[in-house]
Amino acid sequence: MSPELETLENQAATPSNQASPAVDLDDVPGDVEMSLFDHLEELRMRIFYSLLAVLAGIVLCFFKVNWIVELLEVPAKGAKFLQLSPGEYFFVSLKVAGYSGILIASPFILYQVVMFVLPGLTRRERRLIGPIVLGSSVLFFAGLGFAYLALIPAALNFFISYGADVVEQLWSIDRYFEFVLLLLFSTGLAFQIPVVQLLLGLLGIVSSKQMLSSWRFVLLGAAVLGAVLTPSTDPVTQSLLGGAVLFLYFGGIFMVKAIGR
Repeated sequence: MSPELETLENQAATPSNQASPAVDLDDVPGDVEMSLFDHLEELRMRIFYSLLAVLAGIVLCFFKVNWIVELLEVPAKGAKFLQLSPGEYFFVSLKVAGYSGILIASPFILYQVVMFVLPGLTRRERRLIGPIVLGSSVLFFAGLGFAYLALIPAALNFFISYGADVVEQLWSIDRYFEFVLLLLFSTGLAFQIPVVQLLLGLLGIVSSKQMLSSWRFVLLGAAVLGAVLTPSTDPVTQSLLGGAVLFLYFGGIFMVKAIGR
């Protein structure tokens, strides 16, 4: 038999659509044995890089701090700000630049965290970490936007209108920015509720049915959370934040149910 005919017979005997080996989703790709010292050294470098990013963000924001201050003063229409002690605005500028620098550096910090934990994750876990990190980032910035566009103006309008006929609105600039920055970041953290629910569902700790059955406790918790996280005591701000927490919670239940948990 000629070599050409033998080759054709071998090709005919071999299945053309031979199935590829199944991928083990619980396998850790590229698993490399590392000592405790190596892990600590990598953690030290990740923290160092993150601190450098935060420092660079703070320095950058400090040069633009007047623009950031003007942006944060926009919701306080009808109020005037006073510097009640020498250097008060300087320390306010440092505080605003610090918070803003952390906010700018947060994507890089998140990247460092992901790169540190990624080698120890299985293929299944690696498929989930991308959507979870992206969803957490989107929700955090959505929380900042909600606080800036809804919560802060509602709270300030309440305080400005209350007693406006008998009290002139002159506010300490330091107290004002404590109020605004705390409300911004606490709302951003509160918007992480669906991410926590999704993680609990994926780990099999709590099911969507159990989450839904606890709605009475969640209602009470939303009221308490709205009172604790808001630096003001006005009912408008607390109701808005409590309502947002409830909306996020039930949205998280829908997401957990959508993944079959």
